[in-house]
Amino acid sequence: MEVPILKQGSYLIATVQGALTDADLLELRAALLERVVRMRSQGVILDLTALDVMDSFASRTIREIADMIRLRGAATVIVGIQPEVAFAMVQLGLTLEEVTTALDLEEGLAYLNQKSKEARI
Repeated sequence: MEVPILKQGSYLIATVQGALTDADLLELRAALLERVVRMRSQGVILDLTALDVMDSFASRTIREIADMIRLRGAATVIVGIQPEVAFAMVQLGLTLEEVTTALDLEEGLAYLNQKSKEARI
């Protein structure tokens, strides 16, 4: 399943719309990195609202995506992790260490806007 990636100003928004296979996650990683470079994006929001399961591979890949995007000079915010998914992740010891998370898209955009404003000062 291809994840749509939209451009909103200097940000990219990738909205996961259902369960992703390992291959889907790897395609998402490649697509996001390519577009961050091509579009000179300052930030990426990865919306996981539709995900109802997060395994160790998905968690590790999302963390890798955020790390790779940071190395390209952009910020990443993960939004929309469902309460049940968060609970299961904690129970399984899966973390998104050093990855910024927010409740929803609105908070994710606010975070990136604030970070962008601070960078200009």
